[in-house]
Amino acid sequence: MWQRLLELLDAGQGAHVLVVGDFMIDRYLYGDAERISPEAPVPVLRVVGEEDALGGAGSVAADIAALGAVPHCVGITGQDAESGRIRALLGKLSADISGLIEVPGRPTTRKTRLVGLAQHRHRQQLIRVDDESADPVADAFADVMLGHAEKLMTQCRAVCIEDYNKGVVTQRLAQGVIAAAMRRGLTVLVDPASTNDYSRYAGATVITPNRTETEKVTGLRLRTIDSVRKNAAVIRDRCRTDHVCVTLDADGAALIGPDASFEHIPTKERDVYDVTGAGDEVLAAMALAVAAGGTLREAVALANVAGGLEVEKFGCVPITRDEVVGEIWLEHHEALGKVRTLQQLLPELARRRARHEKIAFTNGCFDLIHVGHVENFRFCKQHADVLVVGLNSDASVRSLDKGGNRPIVEQDDRAKVLAALSDVDYVVIFDEPTPQALIEAVRPDVLLKGQDWSGKIIAGQEFVEKNGGKVVLVPLVEGRSTTSLIDKIRRDG
Repeated sequence: MWQRLLELLDAGQGAHVLVVGDFMIDRYLYGDAERISPEAPVPVLRVVGEEDALGGAGSVAADIAALGAVPHCVGITGQDAESGRIRALLGKLSADISGLIEVPGRPTTRKTRLVGLAQHRHRQQLIRVDDESADPVADAFADVMLGHAEKLMTQCRAVCIEDYNKGVVTQRLAQGVIAAAMRRGLTVLVDPASTNDYSRYAGATVITPNRTETEKVTGLRLRTIDSVRKNAAVIRDRCRTDHVCVTLDADGAALIGPDASFEHIPTKERDVYDVTGAGDEVLAAMALAVAAGGTLREAVALANVAGGLEVEKFGCVPITRDEVVGEIWLEHHEALGKVRTLQQLLPELARRRARHEKIAFTNGCFDLIHVGHVENFRFCKQHADVLVVGLNSDASVRSLDKGGNRPIVEQDDRAKVLAALSDVDYVVIFDEPTPQALIEAVRPDVLLKGQDWSGKIIAGQEFVEKNGGKVVLVPLVEGRSTTSLIDKIRRDG
């Protein structure tokens, strides 16, 4: 399955996805909360920073763009500064905003979050203030949006409806969009509002309520996977769509289909920092997978990964394609093996950095592995969580004028031997005479080289130290070297 998810991520690059729904601004005011107000028992927030981000359907569009697809946006804004901010942020994503219309007299939805910075760095939301109108839009505006949606569908491979119950996704608009998409054979994915009436979504391909939303629409208590399985028919009946994907936080997701077919798609347990934006990320990832030709089960599996990464971050932070790729590779590290191309390695290292793991790098020809090398790698691994070994290719070894038909062992065999050592986490073959370019790509925290390099120019040293890393010289094992080993073999042979 994981190989298929990587294929879908590649196939989804540049795919066009229609996003219909409530576009809004998420404003964050960050400040230090260091004292209590003398006027009331509430913290005083001294603002030190401000940030605007796309919210609602805008967040879905941002997530889609971060995964490598192209969002086409249909919705409304007011005629105010927030409208301009939404358009500017979407413009930076190269999103199509031709379907965003301004409605006179109606404010653009803005959610302002006041966030305290405990010890000046740990974020904790204190309160949220919403400026909005949730009145249903007039039919005339709904019809204009529907016209834009039908026009943009001709370019798209999937349709998302993101409903925050702010009056945009009315029965008229939702049913019009669903009917138009069905006529074109497009998959319609819905992230529903928190309501007990899903009639406006009837006929969509799949809907993605979370556990709480599913309990609300069904009136059932669904605390376990078994309870969801047992009530699959009722859930699908109340949701009124072809399929239902119930997102179940740490339990993953349940995919319910026609005839109450049921499949549980588990997920990896996460350290949850903030669930804000998780539903948006799930919808975006599923849309990308479907647009790339994936099945709904594959779409849910991809969404599990992307949504899991989202909850580890504060606020609505779009998850990039490389982050998802890195997480998939990291989860299947053993199956992938240790020998990697640089392209395969970098996303996985990025995920390790996100987990605050320290990365070390060393390099060499390692023509005949001996005890000196083994002790070298053991020493290197003591300085970091992850050890990356750069291995000179056969051509690179020959360019170093090692002499005597070097290398004796060809590069693929040398790489396999290195990969068999427990202290080595990754092996990357490079063709250049020095590993300078490889070091700049890997960006190690620690660069390690043999003690015999003392006083010499070490490739990558200046770069590593300039970026806050350090260089450590590795003690040599006396009398142990590849050259002396080869000389002994020739002498004794």
